[in-house]
Amino acid sequence: MPRTAATKTPKTTRKPAVKKPVVHRLAKKVTVEAPVVKHHVKKDYIFAVGRRKEAVARVRWHQHTAGDFIVNGRPMTNYFPSHNLQYVVTAPLVLTHNETVGHVTAKVAGGGSQGQAEAVRLGIARALVKMDADLRLVLKQAGYLRRDPRVKERKKYGLKRARRAPQWQKR
Repeated sequence: MPRTAATKTPKTTRKPAVKKPVVHRLAKKVTVEAPVVKHHVKKDYIFAVGRRKEAVARVRWHQHTAGDFIVNGRPMTNYFPSHNLQYVVTAPLVLTHNETVGHVTAKVAGGGSQGQAEAVRLGIARALVKMDADLRLVLKQAGYLRRDPRVKERKKYGLKRARRAPQWQKR
């Protein structure tokens, strides 16, 4: 069937190609940015991080407000029910006579209860040193500023644990 003018579809018109300006590859782009103004907000707490084994504690020492000792949103006595762990956590405060001055909030993740307690202790000790540099000597002699580097050794292939070999059988 021959095509007539009525049956032909109209051709779409193409836009003429626009040539982009040639920019040399070594030419530097110059951009002007507005200066960034940082507003200095005074914090009402001192922040410090404590670590032990796999536990990481982010500690905030609120020195001008009184309150409870909070760990992960719960009172410390609920989070660490053992008196031994409570003593470990509060040891830097008792040593420096700061147990009634201000309050502490801590967020702890990872590890077990003993590692978490020691991580919080290190965080508190570091925060106390930031607050008063004269406490450094006392806390250092007590060993509260030392990050205990001991961590669990990795398991090796061919062994049951890090060093425990499979039981040897003679016959």
